[in-house]
Amino acid sequence: MAVIEGKIGDCKGRVAIICSRYNETVTDALCEGALEVLHGAGIGDERIDVIRVPGAFELSGAASHAARREDVDAVICLGAVIRGETPHFDYICQAAAIGIMRAGQDSGKPVTFGVISADTPDQAFERAGGSVGNKGAEAATAALELLSVFHQWEK
Repeated sequence: MAVIEGKIGDCKGRVAIICSRYNETVTDALCEGALEVLHGAGIGDERIDVIRVPGAFELSGAASHAARREDVDAVICLGAVIRGETPHFDYICQAAAIGIMRAGQDSGKPVTFGVISADTPDQAFERAGGSVGNKGAEAATAALELLSVFHQWEK
């Protein structure tokens, strides 16, 4: 029986961070968390692309595009959707989740989901470096671990 577990450090190519501009104070904190993990894994700025898109809905299209690039090893998607008074929240969250998942499935590369869906701005901030952690850092860690699993599995 083979047991394969991801380790951080197998990334030899580029990592794309796709980050929503909507709710920018939250998404900036998510991006900083992701960058901290990547830098800690020895990935320099010359191998990181940060692509800003208007909102969470646009994350999946940009992720799909980035994942098709031969020089991109992994894609990290970051966004924040905060519930309002209309069902718009539900549509955006579902579309982002399905589209990001599909980008990973179609490309065969790690494409991770660091999109916060919160009822209030306070809840979003708690997940962007507050008491609940940083979902951007978690998405970066997941991308690197999954990349390691893929590489080990290919051997």
